[in-house]
Amino acid sequence: MVAENVQGVRVVAKKIIPTFMGPIDMNAPSAKARDCATDAMGAGIFRIRIRLVAIRHEPMRDFIKTPDNGWKDGMAKSITFIVTKDCQLACKYCYLVGKNTKERMSWEVAKKAIDYILDREEDFKEASVIWDFIGGEPFLEIELIDKICDYLKTEMYRRNHHWFNSYRFSFSTNGINYHTEKVQQFIKKNYTHLSIGITIDGTKRKHDLNRIWKPREMEQGRMPRPEEEKGSYDDVVKNIPLWLEQFPEAATKVTISSADIPYIKESVLHLYSLGIKEVNINCVFEDVWREGDDAAFEQQLTELADEIIDNNLFRDHTCSFYQEFIGKPMDICDNQNWCGAGKMLAIDAAGNFYPCTRFAAYSLRSKPAWIIGNIKDGIDENKLRPFLTLDRTTQSKPECIDCEVASGCAWCQGENYDAADTHTVYQRATAICKMHKARVRANNYYWNKLFKKLELEGRREEFEKQKTKIKEPIC
Repeated sequence: MVAENVQGVRVVAKKIIPTFMGPIDMNAPSAKARDCATDAMGAGIFRIRIRLVAIRHEPMRDFIKTPDNGWKDGMAKSITFIVTKDCQLACKYCYLVGKNTKERMSWEVAKKAIDYILDREEDFKEASVIWDFIGGEPFLEIELIDKICDYLKTEMYRRNHHWFNSYRFSFSTNGINYHTEKVQQFIKKNYTHLSIGITIDGTKRKHDLNRIWKPREMEQGRMPRPEEEKGSYDDVVKNIPLWLEQFPEAATKVTISSADIPYIKESVLHLYSLGIKEVNINCVFEDVWREGDDAAFEQQLTELADEIIDNNLFRDHTCSFYQEFIGKPMDICDNQNWCGAGKMLAIDAAGNFYPCTRFAAYSLRSKPAWIIGNIKDGIDENKLRPFLTLDRTTQSKPECIDCEVASGCAWCQGENYDAADTHTVYQRATAICKMHKARVRANNYYWNKLFKKLELEGRREEFEKQKTKIKEPIC
């Protein structure tokens, strides 16, 4: 066997006759390696099996950790099973306002949904797929999930489907049941195709401020009194070592609302201390922000920037609040939709299809569910059509389009719909505006300080040469 690196491509060739081709030239372009193999096979001199695997170059990995963009980096089809609308917790900032114990997906509905999707391979042309499972809390339905995943694997293999061996099973869990026997058996069986994120919000006081246990009376409309609230931090943090042992590079997701702004800095640092190296953190999109929240938010992010840079934490840790590309004007040609609603597909317990889970009834405060089909009648393209023409300009106000710090300002299509004056997805919700601007100011502080540090170390020029370049938009 010969295994050589050829300009960013690893070439593994089996049964090569050395007198014909010899070792692959390390300086040759990757095309040469392919041409040599093709010529050899065409001449009938030998049979060759060649595998090309892209080598991922991590810019500045030695002294600046870069965030993971995710499996297939947004190129895979995302299909979500809402296996239950139940959860052990009653998180105060949760957008799932209609959680309940009654709506649980049956095996019959799941199977019909899978058959519908796999029967229509020509309609789902993406090279890869992410089978996503959410709730509520998905691991409450681990037996159903295990059956679904077994069926998916066998059917994709039986059909010789192009998604076979190019798939992931994805979970976002509250972590409470992570250690249980059935969940661990599932992980062991599917380990090489799994992505599991546990949500832990930071320090005990921040986590327990919002992520509280659900009282039995909640479905009857009674919320717990403050003295009855029981936080879930202790029940989650005990499972973090096991999770990190199994998924060392796993990231957690932290949510920020008005009440927990004072605890951002301590919470991110606490998560680092637990061994979590990547913290994905965001503000809620709903209109919950109070006077002065932006100033307090900026202060927390500035103080956190000092801690990360002064203690060299940026070498091994990331925090998604700090991104070099955000806070700049956007060219009119840079007109993509931020959200993937419409490109995704979600299925609920009744077998209804949605453009995203945020358009299911239990996610909406004031609007009816936006159903685009079901497992019996299929997808109604006319109901999906509005999502296919969405872009930045069609749903943004002029002040958003012309904003001097527009880049990185996110939105959620479901929240846009829920907060809109009418039943439309073409009205962008802007409650997060002042928080984005505060983030940009803190982000500028972070990168100015970090670049100054790199310059003093004589490494700024190296960073600029090796960092990932952002492609210019093409009109």
